[in-house]
Amino acid sequence: MALTNAEVEHVARLARLHLSPDELERMRGQLSDILDYIAMLQEVDVEGVPPTAQVTGLTSVMRSDVPVGKLSREEALRNAPDKQDGMFRVRAVFDE
Repeated sequence: MALTNAEVEHVARLARLHLSPDELERMRGQLSDILDYIAMLQEVDVEGVPPTAQVTGLTSVMRSDVPVGKLSREEALRNAPDKQDGMFRVRAVFDE
């Protein structure tokens, strides 16, 4: 399906892209090729094939989130580079 320059310019405007004449011609060819491939896919017989959103089994690679208790104040501050009065001490963020 060959696109016209006007159609490519319209798509470029929607995407807020400024295309030079060379880019416009290149995009016209590439977008036309993409639409040709889509047309080929539409010819595939999918009768009896159920719709699917995932072709592989869904498995989580993350471990289960299991609460294991809490840290004491001393444990939480053990590796702190700077602490004062049982709290983390950090540089001031705002100038006063």
